Amino acid sequence: MVYLWVGAAGFLGASLRYIIGVSLFHESAVFPFATLTVNLLGSFLLAWLTTGLLVRFSWPAHIKAALGTGFVGSFTTFSTLSIETVTLFLDGKTSLAVLYIAASIFGGLWMSRLGFQVRKGEETG
Repeated sequence: MVYLWVGAAGFLGASLRYIIGVSLFHESAVFPFATLTVNLLGSFLLAWLTTGLLVRFSWPAHIKAALGTGFVGSFTTFSTLSIETVTLFLDGKTSLAVLYIAASIFGGLWMSRLGFQVRKGEETG
């Protein structure tokens, strides 16, 4: 039964990721802002969920798996980040590729930390 929950949440996460991607994508864009935005939001959301909402309430394991693995897992996308980075390198845009990698890694870490801090503030406030 957990597979159905993860699949349903994955459908929602992937659909939202597609909507955001289409909304932020521009053919003339030289930088992959859509994927970066989705991955940074996903980093924040997963940290916020796992440090508070999923711990604070005693939700069944299948709901936790659906939200973390299903929804957030399908919302974020490492494979797209990889392809876009390689494409930037192949197009000779080395500086943008390095910037993209740095923004993705350090931005993701920062957004995760922010998610932890927001959740901690909610608990004390």
